[in-house]
Amino acid sequence: MKKNLRKRLLILAAILILGAIGVYWYIHTERFSDTALKKADYTVNAIEFIREFEEDSKLANEKYTEKIITVNGVVSATEAADTTINIKITDTTTGSYIIFAFQDQHLDEARSLHAGDSVSIKGSCSGGVYSQILGSHFISFKRSALNKH
Repeated sequence: MKKNLRKRLLILAAILILGAIGVYWYIHTERFSDTALKKADYTVNAIEFIREFEEDSKLANEKYTEKIITVNGVVSATEAADTTINIKITDTTTGSYIIFAFQDQHLDEARSLHAGDSVSIKGSCSGGVYSQILGSHFISFKRSALNKH
């Protein structure tokens, strides 16, 4: 009887361990579909979008976080990092900005952008935060791509 219980517990433990390994593998190898191929939940003007976060960041975060958004605006800066590039659109009156991190397959498109270019960028909104140090809001996007009309 004790041997049978011990055997069942070992089998259960093995199943749980294999399940945990499977979940870990799934999460760490998950690939996201190309944002450029997804339909946008919202299409917004960059400055108006920033102002929504400035007026009520809690409400704006609830509305936009983890949604696919197309943002139309003018590039204020490009920031090259190791293997990626970020595109920034800034509200010059408040200093608040949106920053877009591009998907690997769209890095060449992002590298072709320069300050002053009019753009339409589609990405997954990660949300916005107010920085007391900077005295401004910033809204970040992940998995971004240039929106080709």
